[in-house]
Amino acid sequence: MKRRTFLFLLLGSVLAIIAFYHYGRPLWGPYYLKLAGKDSVEDIMARYEEPVRDRMAPALSRIGRDAYPDRLMLIAIKEKQILEMWGQYEDSYVLIKEYPFTGYSGELGPKLEQGDGQIPEGEYGIEYLNPNSSFHLSMKVSYPNDFDREKGESDGRRRLGDDIMIHGRSATIGCIPVGDEAIEELFVWVVRVGASKTGVLISPVDYRAGVDSPSIVGIDWEDELYAAIKKRLLMFKHPSS
Repeated sequence: MKRRTFLFLLLGSVLAIIAFYHYGRPLWGPYYLKLAGKDSVEDIMARYEEPVRDRMAPALSRIGRDAYPDRLMLIAIKEKQILEMWGQYEDSYVLIKEYPFTGYSGELGPKLEQGDGQIPEGEYGIEYLNPNSSFHLSMKVSYPNDFDREKGESDGRRRLGDDIMIHGRSATIGCIPVGDEAIEELFVWVVRVGASKTGVLISPVDYRAGVDSPSIVGIDWEDELYAAIKKRLLMFKHPSS
């Protein structure tokens, strides 16, 4: 009887520790980061939000706004190597700022497998923000999405890769680097708007300019992918188009 009670107590303790590790992270996480000498998201906000506010003031003045939007959409055009930040105010999106890539790898076409150096193509979200990135700051793109996994399974590709980031600095293999000041601005805005309210659209070309899709060798589903990307991108009319 005592042995059974001990085992129940032990099992309960283990489950409690596991639950606290996963669900209590907001409580213990900041203390761990401090002890480990690492930054928390709150540390980054305290350090950069005010200078970011000053740097973003001209962009907000241009669009006649003085507050964070309700939602964000980050649109990357691989051919142009540009990342656009759009904000939703009320029922419409407006272009807030553009950031040039500071590095690039791969070519036009979707990411197919781990290690191919390709930037993914499709619609994604932001999974989490990393305040301790080796590339200053970073944001994890939610690649692979359901479409990527579906096509990977039908093609027999199992190692699709992951860890696709929007980050600072300029070195990259399959990610989107935008430099340190740019990632500070994006990081602060995503925190304030919310990662769950931030979308990411990665397109091979700027369909708003009336260009054709690239031809991709080795797959037979690019038309389906590019039709979906084009439809979504055309919802964001660029001021210059």
